[in-house]
Amino acid sequence: MGRIFLLALEEVMGRNGLNALLNLIELREYIQELPPDNLEREFDFANITNLNKGLEDIYGPRGGRGLALRGGRAIFARGLKGFGALAGVGDLAFKVLPLRTKLRIGVPAVARIFTQFSDQVSRVEDHGEYFMYYIDRCSMCWGRETDRPVGYIAVGILQETLRWVSGGLEFRVEELECIGMGAEIGVFRIDKEPIR
Repeated sequence: MGRIFLLALEEVMGRNGLNALLNLIELREYIQELPPDNLEREFDFANITNLNKGLEDIYGPRGGRGLALRGGRAIFARGLKGFGALAGVGDLAFKVLPLRTKLRIGVPAVARIFTQFSDQVSRVEDHGEYFMYYIDRCSMCWGRETDRPVGYIAVGILQETLRWVSGGLEFRVEELECIGMGAEIGVFRIDKEPIR
């Protein structure tokens, strides 16, 4: 997962931008060699938090937010989409299902992927017109205190997941509670009705 994240950031920021970020947060070892391409849990949560904070330090809160959102989308497009078959959402039978059914299967599948293949623990509840997506152990604000929600990477991943599952539609995803702000868990609301 760490490798996918760094490759996604490189796609969004360019190689020089990523190198500057890695220098700033003192993760220089990843400038020459990215984390291994395996499913081992070797990339520390603190690294994700530091990357997230580093984006804000370099580009300011708004610029960092935009890059984190784009990075989250790139994470899904670059790597997580490949996990779809493991979660049962990658085959032709899935693609012909009605939109509501695809959402009901696809959103929990993302939570299962993160819970199974990373240290992030995620779960989903269906509330009729929307989903509540919970992150019980969050990599984006691990050990960080903040005065605003900082789960933009997760928002980007969820937005891109929904776009892929729906065949190109966009959905509103909003972070309601953030562990970095003192909440017990991260909480995201996902509307089921596309905005376009």
